[in-house]
Amino acid sequence: MDKIVKLDTVSLYNKMRGVETFHPLITVIDLSQAQPMPAQTFHFGLYAVFLKELKCGELKYGRCNYDFEEGTLVFIAPGQVMSVQPSVKTFEPKGWAILFHPDLIKGTALGKCIHDYSFFSYNVNEALHLSERERKIVLDCFSNIQYEMERDIDKHSRKLIASNIELFLNYCTRFYDRQFITRDNSNKGILERFEKLLKDYFVSEKPQNIGLPSVGYCAEILNLSPNYFGDLIKKETGISAQEFIQNKVIDEAKERIFNMDKSISQIAYGLGFKYPQHFSRLFKQKVGISPLEYRSMYHN
Repeated sequence: MDKIVKLDTVSLYNKMRGVETFHPLITVIDLSQAQPMPAQTFHFGLYAVFLKELKCGELKYGRCNYDFEEGTLVFIAPGQVMSVQPSVKTFEPKGWAILFHPDLIKGTALGKCIHDYSFFSYNVNEALHLSERERKIVLDCFSNIQYEMERDIDKHSRKLIASNIELFLNYCTRFYDRQFITRDNSNKGILERFEKLLKDYFVSEKPQNIGLPSVGYCAEILNLSPNYFGDLIKKETGISAQEFIQNKVIDEAKERIFNMDKSISQIAYGLGFKYPQHFSRLFKQKVGISPLEYRSMYHN
């Protein structure tokens, strides 16, 4: 296996790209002025956002094509691994990159809420596709961050840089909301596949072998990252993916409760619960009465 290169300082990344370091904890790079990344595997110790300009041709990450030409934003969080594939001709699209060290935002408002920006954990094929107007807003944000970064560091620098990054990420949240809406048809397709997945799950042996279906399991089957999948389901249905699964479990339980040959415990095990009392608690929470009360109420 190839050696994994650790990228845990801004200066190390800048050196690799052949650009000057203005600030020890953050860099903004015009990719057309930088050296291409070597074909290696990198372990990021930094937050990174790449704005890829796709005018120069189609870009592929693995088997995924991008379907917008205006620009694509890809987000990487510390701890993630990215591979640059060797190719006959080095393909480095135009665009911009912003990378910052976690220490930059420690103790700031952004530091407290950085994990709320779930798109840092999306897969690369779930990247954000920008319209021309959105792209201009992103570039304005980058320009403001770069302005602060290239000034002499003073007592206001860190707060102003962190505030500008937070503003940029808030715009990205808005743009992702727009993307969920503009891709409504494909989202509906995912919702239908999710429903079918759960339906098939409960008629199989999986509940006894694996247990209850988790959000992670469903996301993996649907080839999505758990965060993107969870955000998409929330946007489409108004409830979390976990709640959606629980509702389906209760629907299935209501059907099975009328099978008088099985005890409530057997039904719980059959649905994938490890402990019948967990099933009873969830059922009461969702329905308002216990499984036994539900059975007697409708059986008489």
